Amino acid sequence: MSEQLSQLDINPRITHALIKANIKKFETVLSLSNPDIQRSTGLSSGDVSLLKKAVARAVPKLPCISALDILEEKCPSQLTLKKLTTGCKSIDEALRGGFLSHGITEISGESSAGKTQLCLQLCLNVQLPFTLGGLSGGAAYICTEDVFPNKRLHQMIQYFNLKVNSLSNKIQYGDNIFIEHISDISGLKYCIQKRLPILLSKGDIKLVVVDSVASLFRCEYDQKDMVQRSKDLASMGACLHQLSNQYNIPVVTDSMDVKDRHRKHIPSLGLTWSNQVTTRITLTRTNQHVTIPKHFINNLVIGGFETCVRDLEVIFAPHLPMLKLPCIIDQEGFKGWTC
Repeated sequence: MSEQLSQLDINPRITHALIKANIKKFETVLSLSNPDIQRSTGLSSGDVSLLKKAVARAVPKLPCISALDILEEKCPSQLTLKKLTTGCKSIDEALRGGFLSHGITEISGESSAGKTQLCLQLCLNVQLPFTLGGLSGGAAYICTEDVFPNKRLHQMIQYFNLKVNSLSNKIQYGDNIFIEHISDISGLKYCIQKRLPILLSKGDIKLVVVDSVASLFRCEYDQKDMVQRSKDLASMGACLHQLSNQYNIPVVTDSMDVKDRHRKHIPSLGLTWSNQVTTRITLTRTNQHVTIPKHFINNLVIGGFETCVRDLEVIFAPHLPMLKLPCIIDQEGFKGWTC
């Protein structure tokens, strides 16, 4: 007998009918209509009504809280919205504080637009204390396409130490980023559904990065497998949402843009994945080039070269309007640019 069904205070006859119909979970009972359950189990409409009321009482619920409790953060973590700084004041202002701790934020864009740079930057900033915009925790970084850019990370750490003053000397940034390389869909499923929850349960990880979702799903499915691909995408998205809400942490993915028949860049994976994404941010290389002024900080050079300007654009978000912000990439990382 299912552990969930055994908790219900109902007639054993109803429980037996549910098990015989292979209905063993609360979510299944609540997602099916009364007529569907009647057809599957042979129960009467009265039995089904009693069943649904019993399940509704047994499902765990969040306590009733007031708006003041939420404002003062005197509530369960699932209802406390945190924001992770990007490390750049102008980008944080545009995003109203940074990346949300609930839901999936996708960073999409063409090759060399700066997606991985921004993800690395988040992995460093998440380790800062709350007073500096961080979440006082490490990051889990899942690579599915290229090897982890370890050399670039260590370069960014050098400059990052200068930005956050003496506090940074107490944090070993490289030791708090857990990296996993995955080369197939089955490995990605196992990592997200099994290994990642175990790692998050220890309480040390405050950011999950998947770089990238699209690479494996583009190459491992044939045209005839599109239905299964959609199911797998929805399942993975649901799992990432659950982990984000349960542990109150940002989940960030990046994906490569593809070109439509009009040669316009559009996010890959289509509508199925778009429905899983809470916030979508697009990075685009522009034709504008600028020379970053050269200066030194503690013998480390910043700028002194020409680079193209990137546009950071919010496509959709539950808390933001559509907006566009010019940005650049230098030795320190991804940052806003004032023309």
